[in-house]
Order: sequence, then C-alpha cells, then structure tokens
Amino acid sequence: MLCAMSGGVDSSVTAALLKDQGYQVVGAMMRFWPDDKRTDTFDSCCSPDAAYEARRVAEQVGVPFYLLDYREQFQRHIVGPFIDEYSKGRTPNPCVNCNTKVKFDELVKKAKMLGCRYVATGHYVKRVENARGEVEFHRGDDPRKDQTYFLWGTPRDALPYILFPVGELEKPQVRQIAEERGLLTAQKPESQNICFVPGKVQDFVAEHIPQSQGFIREISSGEVVGEHLGTQFYTLGQKKGLGLYQSHRVRHVVHLAPDTNTVWVGDYDDCLWTGLKAQSANYLIDLTDLPDELEVQVRYRTAPVKARVIRADESGFELAFQDPQFAVAPGQSAVLYAGPRLLGGGLIEDHVPTLPAPKAPPKKRPAVLLS
Repeated sequence: MLCAMSGGVDSSVTAALLKDQGYQVVGAMMRFWPDDKRTDTFDSCCSPDAAYEARRVAEQVGVPFYLLDYREQFQRHIVGPFIDEYSKGRTPNPCVNCNTKVKFDELVKKAKMLGCRYVATGHYVKRVENARGEVEFHRGDDPRKDQTYFLWGTPRDALPYILFPVGELEKPQVRQIAEERGLLTAQKPESQNICFVPGKVQDFVAEHIPQSQGFIREISSGEVVGEHLGTQFYTLGQKKGLGLYQSHRVRHVVHLAPDTNTVWVGDYDDCLWTGLKAQSANYLIDLTDLPDELEVQVRYRTAPVKARVIRADESGFELAFQDPQFAVAPGQSAVLYAGPRLLGGGLIEDHVPTLPAPKAPPKKRPAVLLS
C-alpha cells in the first residue's frame, strides 16, 4: 500500500488507519517545490517543512517514508498550463490538474512499479463498490470537506487501486484520532492558497504575462466605459475594481476577449448562463449509462444544480441548466453527479455572447490649467 503523505493531518491519519487495518504501508510524498523555492510558496502543503513533518509522522506510525521527485511534471502539467490559461482569458483550477495528471496518474504508476496494489490518500471521498463489483467515487460524509469535485479527471482504470480511509469521517473526528495517537500534525492548520503562488494570484500572473492596455466596453452598446492593463487580471462576474468611467453604475465582467484585448461588462442578467459546453471530458462510467438528467457543480464552493444532457461524447458534453447560473467561468470544471456519485466532468468552454460593433473611444480632453 502506497500512502500519499502531504504533511497534513488528513494524510497522517490515513497512514495510521491503514496500518491498524493490517496493510503493509509505505509512506510517500511528492516533491513539487523547486530548488530556488520563492518566499511564501509551498509553505503549508508540499513544502520542505511539510516533508519533514510527514517523515516524522511516518516514524510515529511505524512505516517507511520516501520523498519522490515530481518537480518537472509539476512544472509541465500544473504551473505552465496555469499561466497559459490566464493568457487566454480563462480561469484555471490547478488543484484539479494536480490530482488528475500527477497524483492519480503518476502516483498510481509509481505504486505499481514498487509492487503496491493500492494508493491511499487523505481526500474526503468515499470509495464504494457496487453490485457489479465496480468501484465508484461518492461524496465524502463531511459535506464541508467533500473533495470529489477535484477528482473528476481520475483515469477510470485507476479507480480500483485507490482508497480513501477518511472519506467516511468528518474533520473533527480526524483531528481527534490524530490527537489520541499523539501525531504531531493533529492541530496543523489547513492550506487555503495555491501552493506555488506567493501572495495574490493577480501579482503572480502579472509576473508572467505582460501588461497590455486595452478598453473595457459595454456589452449592450459597444461603448468604451473604461480601460484596463490586460484581460488576464479579470474574471467573469467580477464587479469590484473595474475602474469604470461611471463608477456609480454596477457592472459585471461578462466576457473576456484576449484576441482584441477587450473586457466586456454588463448587467447581472448578462452574466447568466442557461447552459454550458465542456471539453477534455473524462467519465467514470460508461457513456451509455450517463443519465439524461443529472447534477452539475461548476465551482468547488457552490451547490450542484440540476441539468439536462443535450450532448455527450468522448471529447466533451453540453448541458442545459434547470435554472440559469451566474458567471460560469471558462477554464473551471463542470463536474457531473448522480446524487452522491461522481460521474465525471470536463473543462468549461468559453460562452461567447453576441457582441455589438465596438464604438470609437471618447477623445481625451486636453488638460485645463487653472490660474
């Protein structure tokens, strides 16, 4: 059994529970931080300190521990695409990519190389075997911590080899188990930020994508209502920090067009989507078993909504929402469910509205000198 250990309380308890259940456990942590690690990056999860703590917990539990070098894969699959997506006016979710292309792809391969039958993680996800003996992923029992949203891209053939020992527990129970065992991570705070980003995402993006001045236009008329320094600094639905000429008017970002370097804004209703299209789909069931009516979650911290499947094939799918949804962001994940069961998901495609003909920007008035 290869147990992924991050230096946090969830993976620490995972290793301890597996050992109690009689598994021969090998602890492993994936190294992502570069040699020239910047200040305030990789400081909570996936950090040198976290690696030290994971090793100490492995000693407490009584299992061997290995630090696996995945720096190159992390840069190629996570950091690079993160920057590229922002340059295209999209809003990426690097945690989904990390679980899909690194943890549950590369790590499962490593486990097989080491002769381990299973990979176990501290995700709040339930592993369920159905009547046909097939493995399903279900929402964790703690609704505040459920992490199925991040696992829709897991290769289907990897499902039988993944275990989630804390999936049927709630967070306070996990901390209590860690306290009772004297694990040094028992009260370690959770990581909330993107591990490789120091400070604000906007500042990180600004370091990698050059500023480019452009216009903010009204979606109903094409009129210029403001200026910006790059579409990469905006996200759909945003209404604060737009710097519009008429600042008293409430406007939301409706559409980002990097090709014309334009930020389009409009009313709240202009941000409502009646459905979505998704690409790069991954299904955890046979396509023929995909229900016509299901639930879709378009952000990690939002509730799933009912939707009807208009089209679904190996490359992607199209859904119609039962009720319009606000500011569905291209680049984020559309994750499919049937009740608690995770069915798969895909990356949300751009929702291109009908754009008016752009009007010429207003002429700048000459400065008036006051005597």
